[in-house]
Amino acid sequence: MEKIVQTAGRDTLVEFAHFNDDILFGENWNNHDIDVKTRSILTVVALMSTGITYSSLKYHLQNAKNHGVTQREISAIITHVAFYVGWPKGWAVFYLAKEVWQMNERDLPYEDEAMRAHAKEMVFLIGQPNDAFAQYFVGKSYLAPVSTEQVGIFNVTFESRCRNNWHVHHASEGGGQILVCVARRGYYQEWGKDAVEMKPGDCVNIPVGVKHWHGAAPDSWFSHLAIEIPGKDGSNEWLEAVTDEQYIILK
Repeated sequence: MEKIVQTAGRDTLVEFAHFNDDILFGENWNNHDIDVKTRSILTVVALMSTGITYSSLKYHLQNAKNHGVTQREISAIITHVAFYVGWPKGWAVFYLAKEVWQMNERDLPYEDEAMRAHAKEMVFLIGQPNDAFAQYFVGKSYLAPVSTEQVGIFNVTFESRCRNNWHVHHASEGGGQILVCVARRGYYQEWGKDAVEMKPGDCVNIPVGVKHWHGAAPDSWFSHLAIEIPGKDGSNEWLEAVTDEQYIILK
């Protein structure tokens, strides 16, 4: 009975979509109703959603790259999908994407050797100097937008020893922030609590009204995604800098 149902379902599908197995795995990819770049993206998203993170997905990531998907685009795509399918799946795909979109360190447009080495470790861009918020940081930081629609997502990079000031996210409804480490090592600390070490794949949820800071370890560059949770009447309150005495105890 089960075989009859499956066969009937397949026949219905064939009749509806006008394809057979050869078309599904052959001519389907040449169907111009969807361009090949879009089809490649949809395939990556579908495989990522099911939890496939082996050679099949890497093949389709390479196929996406071959059809024009850039490093910046795949970073935004994986980040967006991770919101719906979970960060464990998202992080596994980032590792594969980093292999596919890997760059020769010497080809990276950074004069600083440490910055080139750091950039090579992640699929996200380092971006531009974070001049607009420089007054709230000790040391140099960099900012690269990943998504500015629906949910704001930014890759924030800190040189070693760089950290932002103590600050608080405010909102009358919703709001807050999520941090996801994407390269090297850093710290997150809430007022009155011990600092939490962050390594690639680690995620921190920051509620509204909590005084905190985050930044690089003393001996390591650090990059994290800063994900802005939508809220009503949202604002950031910047406070005092993290002193050397507070920071130097971190290893």
